Amino acid sequence: MKKILGLGNALTDILLQVSEDDLRELGFPKGSMNLISREQAEQIQYRFLSVRKRMVAGGSASNTINCIASLGGKAAFIGKIGNDEVGDFYREDMIKNGVKPILLLSQTSMSGFSIVLVTPDGERTFATYLGAAAELCADDIQKDAFTGYDIFHIEGYLVQNHELLEKAIRLAKESGCMVSLDLASYNVINENHAFLKDLVKQYVDIVFANEDESFAYTHLNPEESVQMIAEQCDIAVVKVGKNGSYVQQGSKRHHIGAITTSCTDSTGAGDYFAGGFLHALADGFDIRRCAEIGTIAAGRVVEVVGTKLPEEQWEEIRRICALYRGFMQKYDKE
Repeated sequence: MKKILGLGNALTDILLQVSEDDLRELGFPKGSMNLISREQAEQIQYRFLSVRKRMVAGGSASNTINCIASLGGKAAFIGKIGNDEVGDFYREDMIKNGVKPILLLSQTSMSGFSIVLVTPDGERTFATYLGAAAELCADDIQKDAFTGYDIFHIEGYLVQNHELLEKAIRLAKESGCMVSLDLASYNVINENHAFLKDLVKQYVDIVFANEDESFAYTHLNPEESVQMIAEQCDIAVVKVGKNGSYVQQGSKRHHIGAITTSCTDSTGAGDYFAGGFLHALADGFDIRRCAEIGTIAAGRVVEVVGTKLPEEQWEEIRRICALYRGFMQKYDKE
């Protein structure tokens, strides 16, 4: 099986279930990612002091890599944390999930965290204090970090640092890695549209986007959007929530229906879709099977608050992967 390396913001998620009115009063657009100061983070936490909280190791690329490792894949993650309890929690959680942590240590900043505001419809809005994660820079990324890896996955949230993102992707390509990019958030795309478009055309092999992100990137509907993105890279994926997803490679396009599920919290759904997809790709599956595994992983994670699935659900997805693998081997023999 191919090995996968991820790079992203090392953030611990603090999940809060809030009302629509709470979200409006805070002034955050629903479904958006908002960078906040430490003072703002403390104000939000104080506002919801009596609300039950849940803390989990998070961050977009980190969620994807943890999903891959939980499915039995070989995966590692590069990020930056502070020398504090939150950073220790983050490292230990990755190790527990089977991920190889490559975590740089800040001597001056506290570990970053993301306050995830979950409304009753399961939609999540992020208020993110980057902390030490924001100190990750181009000088931290060296070519030998990519040795032994076949797929490099990076989150679009890093696009604010053009030098870091471009250097990491360029070194990955020079090392022979397939490059996977999750576009991350529509407001991030709007602010960095020209840079992202050039980056995709030059270096990226796989692009993941949801409906809002694909529209921000192409200004087209999902079917037209997946086609345009597939003309710029090898594999394009556009997720359309309860309507499933579109995946296209060359002229071959597939529509994968969503699975029936009860959505409690959509946190990590896109990240888990990417995790299931990349795990299956690393195992040699075709893009339709990859999208089906991604759909199952995403469907399971929205049933829980946060991004921690019980072992029986991981086992269920692993069994499906094994079943697909058996079909594939039988087909090859015939």
